[in-house]
Amino acid sequence: MIPVQGVQNQTIAVLGLGRSGRATAAALTAGGANVIAWDDSAETRAQAEAEGMALVDLTRGKEWESRIDALITSPGIPHLYPHPHPAIEQALRRGVPVDNDIGLFFRSFATQEWERMDTPPRVICVTGSNGKSTTTALIHHILTESGRPSQMGGNIGTGVLSLEPPADGEVVVLELSSYQTDLARALTPDVAVFTNLSPDHMDRHSGMGGYFAAKRRLFAEGGPDRCIIGVDEDEGRYLANQMGQGPQDDRVIRVSVTDRLDGFGWGVAARKGFLAEWRKGRQVASVDLRQIRGLPGAHNHQNACAAWAACRAVGLAPREIEAAFHSFAGLPHRSQTVAEILGVRWVNDSKATNVDAAEKALLAFDNIRWIVGGLGKEGGIAALAPHFGRVRKAYLIGHSARDFALQLGPTPHEVVETMEAAVTRAAAESEPGDTVLLAPASASFDQYPNFEKRGEHFTQLVQALSR
Repeated sequence: MIPVQGVQNQTIAVLGLGRSGRATAAALTAGGANVIAWDDSAETRAQAEAEGMALVDLTRGKEWESRIDALITSPGIPHLYPHPHPAIEQALRRGVPVDNDIGLFFRSFATQEWERMDTPPRVICVTGSNGKSTTTALIHHILTESGRPSQMGGNIGTGVLSLEPPADGEVVVLELSSYQTDLARALTPDVAVFTNLSPDHMDRHSGMGGYFAAKRRLFAEGGPDRCIIGVDEDEGRYLANQMGQGPQDDRVIRVSVTDRLDGFGWGVAARKGFLAEWRKGRQVASVDLRQIRGLPGAHNHQNACAAWAACRAVGLAPREIEAAFHSFAGLPHRSQTVAEILGVRWVNDSKATNVDAAEKALLAFDNIRWIVGGLGKEGGIAALAPHFGRVRKAYLIGHSARDFALQLGPTPHEVVETMEAAVTRAAAESEPGDTVLLAPASASFDQYPNFEKRGEHFTQLVQALSR
């Protein structure tokens, strides 16, 4: 645990008592704060009360008549758009500072113990629309494989305040969502990574501009020593331009899977399966990514470039990074190969809950038997039509199965409705060299509580085939 600094004898309200909220309450208490808490769920409140937390209904104005020094909110709770949560509204009306666990982490991470360390700890933060989790996990994996002490947390794995105080020379790697960067009052990473940007969470940020602004805060307000920025979209190119003092400023490391980047002070690009690092017009390293099983497809090659740049920025050698690439197994539910049976590859990309993510999955493989469907989003899968030629047959499941069938046109397809039927039919019809790909392009909530459970069910059914 990282005790929160600067809260001794203050009354701090915690809104939301899920994983991050409970960890925040514990870290505040360890820092000497008087913690009061609230959650909209009666079940969660009962559990918190049983654990000894002091509950106060923060949505009621009269509860704010006593002094509250700050309100710490969980990331999933709206603080501005589409409208503030009633408890946050009370804080805003009274001028009570609103923060989150990320802000508390950055103001509490450094301690007097650092004065006795040979190498101060560093923080790498990863944000963006797609690839955040894989990039974060890959950086952590490379550091660990290279013998550097490292912890991983944030929006993946451990909550930031549940991490251990860092050791001498340790690197903490954090995945940060737009919900987390949008509100944090302190953001001071040593290295910040921006993977890419595509529309998401539009209601929460009141449009694309607000969404990008939330991501941009990590760089513009965080003041990192190194900025690693994917420049294959306009927003990334704009951000790189703002953070640098010219094309040769190597404090900005540009990342691309479309351009060479040899005209900049520092760039890492992957084209046709080969990663190349460029420094001031000279290629200093190259890696063949095509045979790295844990990083299939151009989207994962972009993740590899970002992770390479981050690890180079903290002093790792190319040979260390390349060796760690080969031992990276990938993350569950993200282009994860779960089995190879009779020459057929079975891939779980249940995390592909939108069209953009599904497109990247379709581009990563050939001879695809595509399991697709669920609770479809606006527009369905029509935007994927240019890639239907890569699909040998689609097996349609869930609420949107029949709507998606209409959009597939002449592409071979079958409405099978359930995951069990999809796996059974794909197993019966697939041939050596095929890839059976679960990339639903839909939310899971019609049949599963979350995308993880959907991916786990697919994996269990596939593994049963080989018994």
